[in-house]
Parts: sequence; structure tokens; C-alpha cells
Amino acid sequence: MLLEYADIEIDIRPTPKEVTAGCALSIEFPGENLSQVKEIIASEHVEIRGIYFKKEDKYVTME
Repeated sequence: MLLEYADIEIDIRPTPKEVTAGCALSIEFPGENLSQVKEIIASEHVEIRGIYFKKEDKYVTME
């Protein structure tokens, strides 16, 4: 909801099994919004497992 309020286009999707097993959900957003998303996560103290992107058919985490 916070990202939608910031006018960031998002899609809610099942988390890829390569990232985690189970029935978790992920939020997909355009890469150009990454810094804004990180700001919102930090300022609103949102607990997340990580930010991932797909690289060469693998999901890797942002450091």
C-alpha cells in the first residue's frame, strides 16, 4: 500500500521457489524505482526478507 501511495507501479506475485520455499508473496516493481522503494522501506520500518533481481536466469539479492 505504501508503494501504491507513492505512485509506484507494483504487482503482487508468488515468491519464486528459487528465492524461498513456501507460500510467500513478493512485490514486483520497476527497477528505476529502487532507490525510492528503499527509502520507503527504511522510513516506514517495513520488515522485508530482501530485495532480489533476476540475473542470467538466477535470482540474486541486492546488498
